[in-house]
Amino acid sequence: MTISFTLLVALIGVALLFDFLNGLHDAANSIATVVSTRVLKPHHAVLWAAFFNFIAFAIFDHNVARTVGKGIIDAAVIDPQVIFGALMGAIVWNVITWRYGIPSSSSHALIGGLLGAGITKAGFDGVVWAGVGKTVAAIFLSPSIGMILALLLVLLVAWTSLRLTPIGVDRRFRKLQLVSAALYSLGHGANDAQKTMGIITVLLYSQGLLRGGFHVPFWVVLSCQAAMALGTMSGGWKIVHTMGSKITRLTPAQGFCAETGGAITLFMATMGGIPVSSTHTITGAIVGVGSARRLSAVRWN
Repeated sequence: MTISFTLLVALIGVALLFDFLNGLHDAANSIATVVSTRVLKPHHAVLWAAFFNFIAFAIFDHNVARTVGKGIIDAAVIDPQVIFGALMGAIVWNVITWRYGIPSSSSHALIGGLLGAGITKAGFDGVVWAGVGKTVAAIFLSPSIGMILALLLVLLVAWTSLRLTPIGVDRRFRKLQLVSAALYSLGHGANDAQKTMGIITVLLYSQGLLRGGFHVPFWVVLSCQAAMALGTMSGGWKIVHTMGSKITRLTPAQGFCAETGGAITLFMATMGGIPVSSTHTITGAIVGVGSARRLSAVRWN
């Protein structure tokens, strides 16, 4: 199905709108802990996160974009109608959850929308089951991995800080948390922006506009990273409050452990080409940090 240039531009605009809303909705993932520990003020934190969201393209390959573009639904099946259905389903869900401050996953919304639209068009024959299986496994494993890594980091920090006073520990980790927030923002920008890159790239592929096979054009990379960074700068303060204080109270050392555990999880997933939920990853890491104190420190509801 070949579409007009105007409609093509409109669909790319919808994809970038999803990317912007992803940054807006998931800004909390990158900055909630650094704000809740008062290491950075909110407006400074969003600028910090947005910068590292944007430069992620210079560090990571486009493995996640390739998975989303041709590893969930067969690229030969995907056409503009499938793209539009997937994006609109994800956008509507993101707006609803952002409006009510619910820390849901933009990634799950997009993958679910793509699966639903692809199955509607071509049935289950169009599903790439290997890619779906890998993605579904990661959906369940990434929060657990983030939790375990954060828990181990808390134990390591406690052991290395035995000779320090609580004030000394806080002073050290207020500085280190700037690094951990930057690392998490890199992972978030890499994994999440690449999902939209994959959507736009497969749209271009369906129109015969890619020369030399399936690859992500550089202008698509820059557009997606910029849209996500702008969304992050716009913030999502209801979800920041939920992520940064309602799940468990954090000190700078605990915030460092949560962000670092989450960042390592996102780095591994991105290098493996697996689209994961940054929301669930950092939630798992925060739960791991709270559980290191005691299980009752986590607000499980």
